[in-house]
Amino acid sequence: VQVKPVPPPRQPAPTPQPMQAAGAGLREAEPDEGGPRRFSPVVLKIAAEEGIDLSRVPGTGIGGRVSKRDLQRYLDTLRKGGTPSVTPQPQTNGAAQSSPRPMTTAASTTQPSIQSGPGFKPPIYQPNEGDIVEPFTRRRKLIAEHMVYSKTHSPHVGTVAEVDVTNAMRLREKHKTEFARREGFNLTFLPLAAAATVRALKEFPRMNASVVGDSVVTRREINLGIAMDTDEGLLVPVIKAAEGMSVVGIARAIESLRRKVAEKKITADDLAGGSFTLSNPGREGNLYGFAIINQPQVGILRMGEVKKRPVVVEVDGADALAIRTMMYLALSYDHRVVDGVLGNSFLYRAARILEEADFEL
Repeated sequence: VQVKPVPPPRQPAPTPQPMQAAGAGLREAEPDEGGPRRFSPVVLKIAAEEGIDLSRVPGTGIGGRVSKRDLQRYLDTLRKGGTPSVTPQPQTNGAAQSSPRPMTTAASTTQPSIQSGPGFKPPIYQPNEGDIVEPFTRRRKLIAEHMVYSKTHSPHVGTVAEVDVTNAMRLREKHKTEFARREGFNLTFLPLAAAATVRALKEFPRMNASVVGDSVVTRREINLGIAMDTDEGLLVPVIKAAEGMSVVGIARAIESLRRKVAEKKITADDLAGGSFTLSNPGREGNLYGFAIINQPQVGILRMGEVKKRPVVVEVDGADALAIRTMMYLALSYDHRVVDGVLGNSFLYRAARILEEADFEL
């Protein structure tokens, strides 16, 4: 009798496991030669929303783990119509792997590319009826480029001081009539703040510096820039050699530059050579703010609104409430050159000079 061998029973093909919902911790995908691949809840959520088979996404993490950046790069390639590289996965029992769900027209046109770093491009707004489209003027474009450059090259640090300018305002009130008669223009608070800034720069010359390549140059002359608003954008004319000027001299220089700006007679020389900048945005609720450094300078001082309010003062050794004229001074400085101690010391000294108001008018 001839006996035929009995073949072993056939094993059923493994059933693919469905992708689990995001938020339940790390999940396993189909095993590869190195063991199961694992994905974070964020990756699983994005893949589920976009209909992406994670087994086709190349991973750069440990053990081929797919990170959020890997998935975003894969999606970017699909949206641009390219063919992304695929992480090879072994197929078990001839089971075909699923392909990514095609992008819909709406998704490809309304969703911006998800990029990081310098390659990021913001979504473009399409003007609607009634919108006013105003192209950048040449000056506004130059200002924008300068501001972006400053923010990307100088690590800005800001610090604020509260200043009691009661004495300074009393001094101005006392001399304003005679000053206007003698000089032909009104005495504002700005020359007093500018004079205090110049005195503080004399005591802390490191703040009167410029960055030149990999070096810092401490400037001999104090060329104080005064930010002024115009219809076409901000201008910063410069008071040259301000270290040798009195308060009256500084006031005359500011008035001369103001008239040039108003009459559109300002020259390139008037705007060049600044070593430090003072900004006065004006009244109407300007508590304080941090200005962007005017390159290649290392600091800019911004004035807040001058306002009366109750503060605690010491009278005959006892605390008392008094109505004082107060203002905030905000300093932005370049942390590549200026450390916190220097920045705070300079701001403190400028504030104290203003509070003392020891000026000759």
